Amino acid sequence: MSSKVAETAIRLGVLAIVLIWCFQILQPFIIPLVWGIIIAVAIHPLYLMLLNLFGDRRIIAAILLITVLLTLLMVPTVMLTNLLVHNVVTLAEQFLHGQFIIPPTPEAVRNWPLIGESIAKIWDLASTNLIEALKLMQPQLRAAGVWLINAAASAGMGIIIFIAAFVIAGILLVYSESSYQLAHSISRRLVGERGDDFANLAEATIRSVARGVLGIAVIQALLAGLGFIFASVPAAGIWALLCLILAVVQIGVGIIVVPAIIYVFATGDTLTAVIFLIWNVMIMLLDNVLKPLVLGRGVSVPIAVIFLGAIGGLLMSGIVGLFVGAIVLALGYKLFQVWLNMGSLSR
Repeated sequence: MSSKVAETAIRLGVLAIVLIWCFQILQPFIIPLVWGIIIAVAIHPLYLMLLNLFGDRRIIAAILLITVLLTLLMVPTVMLTNLLVHNVVTLAEQFLHGQFIIPPTPEAVRNWPLIGESIAKIWDLASTNLIEALKLMQPQLRAAGVWLINAAASAGMGIIIFIAAFVIAGILLVYSESSYQLAHSISRRLVGERGDDFANLAEATIRSVARGVLGIAVIQALLAGLGFIFASVPAAGIWALLCLILAVVQIGVGIIVVPAIIYVFATGDTLTAVIFLIWNVMIMLLDNVLKPLVLGRGVSVPIAVIFLGAIGGLLMSGIVGLFVGAIVLALGYKLFQVWLNMGSLSR
């Protein structure tokens, strides 16, 4: 008996070592692979439409769809990423050499009704006693600065992962039928007869969150970033990044764009400020118009789940984790919910 126990323990130990080793080898590819699967599931209906147009030519349809999407997303993304890196480096140099200066409050701001005096007081304080103000907030500023530097440093790697994920998505689309069968086979193996229901729920959850939350957040952040560049808002790349994060975690871009609108009205010409105002109002309305339309066709996920998933993914894996974390936690929540309901029904 003791020899059989020892033999079983050795086998399990060797199997565990092999599995851990395989996981460590594949670990760098997990995030791009998961992101690629998410993209493939989200854009699969578009792929089917192109497939009908091209007479079932899978490779041509997949290449065309991935190329178009990459072009639409990569041009503004690369532009804003380069701007982000430049903004962070410039900001760090200004702080290092003591050159970061806030200009005096424009007289026009003081004359604004109701809010002019309060904004002017805050602006005056920051303009005249910035060093003392920064000393009071030194721990928080240091943490924020380290995070911004890390975000800028990982921006290039994020773009590489982004491109790799789209390439993986294209391959999965070409083999979508076999991928579908594999996903359902694995689900049936894990869950049993309800495996197909779990797989279909996973597909609906990924598609709903990817389009209704992440897709709209990316569009809002890119449009907001282009608006910041047009209006010559300082550190446009940093504000665009913050817009992306706030949009994904469901807080909204208003926290960033409203102060930016005030700044442009205070410092820019009237025509630019009015155009910038209209542009940002459209961006904020985008969330209220598109999200109910898209999410109404999918599955409902609490905002708290999206928030925790996005923040956790951001802290764990950077910008790409912001997207992957939100979807993975939403998927886990829905599957766990169904599993609990299965248990109550069986009783």
